[in-house]
Formats: sequence, structure tokens, C-alpha cells
Amino acid sequence: MIGIFGGTFDPIHFGHLRTALDVMQAVGLDEVRFIPLHGAVHRDQPKTPADLRLEMVRLATRQQQGFVVDDREIRRAGDSYTVDTLASLRKEQPDRSLCLLLGMDAFDGFLDWHRPDQILRLAHLIVMKRPGEERSKESKVEMLLDARLVSNPAQLRDRDCGMILHQPVTQLDISASKIRSLVAEGRTPRFLLPEAVLQLIENKHLYLTDHAKEPQ
Repeated sequence: MIGIFGGTFDPIHFGHLRTALDVMQAVGLDEVRFIPLHGAVHRDQPKTPADLRLEMVRLATRQQQGFVVDDREIRRAGDSYTVDTLASLRKEQPDRSLCLLLGMDAFDGFLDWHRPDQILRLAHLIVMKRPGEERSKESKVEMLLDARLVSNPAQLRDRDCGMILHQPVTQLDISASKIRSLVAEGRTPRFLLPEAVLQLIENKHLYLTDHAKEPQ
């Protein structure tokens, strides 16, 4: 089974990496594909050019076996729709199950995504659940979850697609926006993200305010 982990990764950090590893090990995924999106549809556009975000992901994942960087959304350009990415992966991997990794907030809004029904015909959903985090009782996906929910990762292997698993992951209070804010304030985000990614941020002067960019 292949895990699909998409995002802006602006920047990628240990919160992304640890949860992906948790899921890969707990579910028994053969690999997790990190797919940086080119243009966001349901969120603010990335602050950093696509090529630099792609390089950050490559630097962050290069030492972990089973982590794979996939640049298809960046090469495709334009808005990034999950259903298109899954369809292209399905053509390349017709005999392997795809598992889309997403957080609780994203799952609560899943029915507002582009062609959610088709997504479920292409992949399973693995909802990464942090300690104490609960789905909204008023969520539109309540009935969907109840109908498709499995409790054991092994059950995902019984079908090619369409099932939903809530998988507990490690709680790390790290966000890309917090890292960007720290850099803009002239503070270091060291130990929140891989050192190689931090070095690229510093070398390329990413996330600095105009004031911080002035010669000192």
C-alpha cells in the first residue's frame, strides 16, 4: 500500500515527518509519497516558490527509507486537485492500494473537496488523529465515516479503496505558520524542522520581513 501525503510544505517540519512515519509503521505502508502542491484550492497560496518547497521536502525526507518525494503536482502546475493526482497514481500503480493521509480538519471538510466520491473510488482515507482530538459531531462526514470506518489497519487490505481509518499519531505542536513567524521575528526555528531545511531557509532568506532583509 502507498501512502499519499500532500501539502504546501511551506516549510516541511517534524510535525509532518513524525506523523507520516507513525502512519507508515502502524498501517504497514510500503512507502509514503510526499507530494508538494503547486497551487492551493482550499487554503492560502504558498509563500515560497514551488521549486524551493520541493527542495525542502527532498532534504527533509532523504534519510528515511520508505519516504518518497513526488513532484507531479508541481510539474502539472495550476491548482492541485487530489482526485487528479490519485487518478494519475492509479494508472501507474494499478495493483497497489492508495491511502490518502489527511488531518482531522481536512477530513471534516472532505465533502467540500473536488469530486470526493471519485476520491473514495481511488483510495482509502487515513485520518491522522492526535491525542484528544475529536471529529465534529455536526460534521457532514458523520454518516460517511460510520458507513466506511474500519478499526484495524489490516482491514484496509481487504478492499482496494473506499475505507476510512482513524490512526492515532504523535502530538507535536508545530506548524509551518509558526516557523514562518519565528523567522520573520528574527528568531530561530531550530529543532522544529530538519537542520538541512533550516539551512536552506537561511541561505535563500525565506520568510523574512522586509525589515529583516535590510543589511545589519
